[in-house]
Amino acid sequence: MTTTAAELDRFAAAASAAAPIWRASAAPERAGWLRALADALDAAADELVPIADRETRLGAPRLHGEVARTTGQLRLFATVVEEGSFHELIVDDADPQASPPRPELRRMLVGVGPVAVFAASNFPFAFSVCGGDTASALAAGNPVIVKAHSGHPELSRRTAEIAVAALAAAGAPAGSFALVEGREAGNALVQHAAIRAAGFTGSVAGGRALFDLASGRPDPIPFYGELGSVNPVVLTPAAVAARGAELARGLVGSFTLGAGQFCTKPGVVFVPEGSGFEDEVAAVVGAAHGGPLLTDRITGAFPSGIAQLEADPATAVLGFGAETTDGARPVVLTTDAEAVTARPDALLAEVFGPVTLLVRYAGEAALHAALRVVPGSLTATLHAEQDDDVAETLELLQERAGRVLFAGWPTGVAVTWSQQHGGPWPATTSLHTSVGATAIRRFLRPVAFQDAPSRLLPEVLRDEALTLLPHRRNGVLVLP
Repeated sequence: MTTTAAELDRFAAAASAAAPIWRASAAPERAGWLRALADALDAAADELVPIADRETRLGAPRLHGEVARTTGQLRLFATVVEEGSFHELIVDDADPQASPPRPELRRMLVGVGPVAVFAASNFPFAFSVCGGDTASALAAGNPVIVKAHSGHPELSRRTAEIAVAALAAAGAPAGSFALVEGREAGNALVQHAAIRAAGFTGSVAGGRALFDLASGRPDPIPFYGELGSVNPVVLTPAAVAARGAELARGLVGSFTLGAGQFCTKPGVVFVPEGSGFEDEVAAVVGAAHGGPLLTDRITGAFPSGIAQLEADPATAVLGFGAETTDGARPVVLTTDAEAVTARPDALLAEVFGPVTLLVRYAGEAALHAALRVVPGSLTATLHAEQDDDVAETLELLQERAGRVLFAGWPTGVAVTWSQQHGGPWPATTSLHTSVGATAIRRFLRPVAFQDAPSRLLPEVLRDEALTLLPHRRNGVLVLP
């Protein structure tokens, strides 16, 4: 099914009409709309999960958990709206004695207007129709038009129907939400004059194409894309000596989780040469299971990605996971830091599926040279012991990722106020997060009002409202 140009124009016109209503909505009202949407999705979970499982083969337990994560995101953003600091309210009082005289200025962040959201394949709820991009855009005070992912079309349509009905029943304006389908419709959506920003989760190639369309408009718009990520991991010799078997089990569990289709999968792991860690991994990977991949395209790309890695003269296959008749079999490959430093484009290309690359390093100089060519990633993980001097290693990891872990493994992203799910290119096209409370910042823009009569100010910038909201006045932070 493909959305026609006339249908897109109709959705865009309705979203444009709804935008001022969303922007002016009071916190209790907007938060209520978000919670109504969350409640409706929870109520429909038993209907939606079987559809999702039929289209994605991710399994009912995983998908039920993902519905809960999705509705939890919506409720988190309802509390963000009510708390109010996302407005970044700032007041500078007039000072006629200043030289030159200073006017009164009041500044805040407001919704940008209708937002395009491109659904992802690997999280059919949490990063799809009503996922984090949609939740944060609505919380910022913007209508949303979602481009459905072709990997789960029936689920997308039914979720959109529930969303439209829930928002309408809660009193949100017509045009608050719509769904479009088809690649041409997606391209047209990001270029439509009514759209003021876009969010995307997907491949580097697809995201770059849409990014270029958004930037090439007569009126360029922000495009917030989450694209590719290899998520480097560094193990120090002391860490392997202290808990090598535990680390091997953790790595195998992480890179095979969800058949290796998490954007935070540890794709490249730097291990000390001669530490025995490769043997530890080989001992446990044989029992690891892969599984079916999400789409035919992803299924077809997995073996070709492995073949490209194997074609490098410096790589070797360490071991395979359990045989499978339905999907991708896990695989671990090895290489060395010098090869990675020399050929990063070939050896550090992301392969979507259950595969990881162990990179042997002999000393910190080799490790740091290789880390300097690792592309931007969503996460970086450092497993070290108390007495390890890892300052330079940590600095290199911080430069390349938005979230640095010191325990555990990167798969799994907590939806919290402080989460950062974004990193340098190609992890994202910006420095913002797509998960957590501050994801709302992507879909806001600053506006300052100079010498405005109180009655014409947005309600949250009036003195009576400021007493109840966090704000800054004349440079001083004021808390309610």
